Amino acid sequence: MADCLFCKIANHEIDSEIVLETEGTVAFRDINPVAPSHVLVIPKRHVVSAHELGGGDAGLLGELFETVTRVASDAGIAEGYRVVTNVGADAGQTVHHLHLHVIGGRSMSWPPG
Repeated sequence: MADCLFCKIANHEIDSEIVLETEGTVAFRDINPVAPSHVLVIPKRHVVSAHELGGGDAGLLGELFETVTRVASDAGIAEGYRVVTNVGADAGQTVHHLHLHVIGGRSMSWPPG
């Protein structure tokens, strides 16, 4: 989508602190981190949210989670981190492009919000 912020980041049209890029994903630092390590992992292909995913997206999901584990390992948080995605405004989704928050580097409580 031409006006999607995360599509522009994935296409290198907007500067971002990219920490990892694969054929189908981009991982970059969140501009408003909630923990010492807070990285967003997105598909390069525009997907509004996890709600749109189906059986045909198994490869994409696998690549997203491979990217998540590499990000966590590279950040030194592989022993404890949280992966979060929000679906829709009621859940707090503000950018309507699927993104996984990889959050760690501090203790976290439950429930989150």
